[in-house]
Amino acid sequence: MPTDLSFILLLALRMALAAALVVTASMVTERSGPVIGALIATLPISAGPSYVFLALDHNAAFISESALASFPINAVTMFYCLAYVVLAQRRSAVVSVGGALVVWIGLAVIERLFSWTLLGGFIANAIAFGICIPAFKRFQHVEKMPLVTRRWYDIPLRAIMVATLVAIVVSLSRWVGPFVSGTIALFPVVLSSVTMILHPRIGGPATAAMIANGGWGMMGFGVAIAVLHLAAVPLGSAAALSLALATSIVWNILLWWIGRRKVATKMR
Repeated sequence: MPTDLSFILLLALRMALAAALVVTASMVTERSGPVIGALIATLPISAGPSYVFLALDHNAAFISESALASFPINAVTMFYCLAYVVLAQRRSAVVSVGGALVVWIGLAVIERLFSWTLLGGFIANAIAFGICIPAFKRFQHVEKMPLVTRRWYDIPLRAIMVATLVAIVVSLSRWVGPFVSGTIALFPVVLSSVTMILHPRIGGPATAAMIANGGWGMMGFGVAIAVLHLAAVPLGSAAALSLALATSIVWNILLWWIGRRKVATKMR
């Protein structure tokens, strides 16, 4: 089989697998409330497949360097969330998501000007969370969460967007190197697709409440990226990816458990 055809077929398979993951995660999210939905949305639904397929094509050192590039981008995504949450209170979906994407792209361009270390990534994330987590509090609750009615194109749209992201990351990684690959892998495709779908249907404040509730989950996602960077070379890509995924899942389970404990305490 010609090399180009083999690459295209393998890429199509990878896109299909990523799309299937998004469809499954989306169906679970839609059956949950804003808090659980936010915890699911902050799992590595789009970045995970991108990194798995990067690991199939590159060595552990490449994955480690990509994760190091992704770490400060997690802080950038937090400001994306904050920009959307603020804009969504009064603006349309297009303006809110578009404005948040302008913030993400602008900060990502600035981030590329620096040579990042793990300590630098921790500092960037600490600053982002120190600003965003307190700012989210006033937007985390709405008087009534409207019922979400799914339309036929909702999940296919999300699947196509994530599959496209996987295709871009995998294709470009052969030329652009780990730094750009790690940056693109964290492009907020899932957050953008979810907000674009839900905002016109249930309103900006309700959609913003879901995003605002995901702040602590984003922190766990950042920890998982740091784990991937540290573990990739000594443990190998497969073990490091598994450990990073377990870190993200366990973090969000703990957040859910803490939330349940708080609710139970208030009811006493």
